[in-house]
Amino acid sequence: MSLLEQYTGRIGQSVTSGWLTVDQDRVNQFADVTLDHQFIHVDPERAARETPFGGPIAHGFLTLSLLSHFAAAALPAFPEKAIGINYGFDKVRFLSPVRVGSRVRGRFTLAKAEERKPGQIQLTQECSVEIEGSDTPALAAQWLSLVVAG
Repeated sequence: MSLLEQYTGRIGQSVTSGWLTVDQDRVNQFADVTLDHQFIHVDPERAARETPFGGPIAHGFLTLSLLSHFAAAALPAFPEKAIGINYGFDKVRFLSPVRVGSRVRGRFTLAKAEERKPGQIQLTQECSVEIEGSDTPALAAQWLSLVVAG
C-alpha cells in the first residue's frame, strides 16, 4: 500500500485524545515563555474581580500549542522512515475561553490527503480542542502537515 493510500483510507475518521488539566502553573510557564503576562492569565484574584470569566483563563496560543501534544497522543504514528512537518494552519478560531483548572482534549478528523510530489503527502486535519462539560470548543482549526517518506 502506498503512503498516499495509507492516508486516503483514513479520510473522515475522527480520533480523540485523553483529557489534560490546564492548571495555573502551566499558564504561568507559558506566560514566561511568550512574555505575555496579561493579568487575565496570571493574576487569579484580579481576573476574578475584573473579568467576566470568574478567574484566570489560558492563553489562546497555549490552547493552540496543545494540539501537538494531543496529536501525538491520539493520531497514528507516521510510517517507518517518514517524518511529519508542521506546515501551518488555514484557519484558526478561538471560540471559548479555557478557564484555569479546566480539562481539555483534542479531536482530529482527517479531511484531505494529497500527494504534493512523490513521497510527500499533505494532510489537512480538522481539529478542535474540547472543554470538558462545555458544548462549545475552545478552538477550531484546519491544521496542515506534510508527511515526507525517508
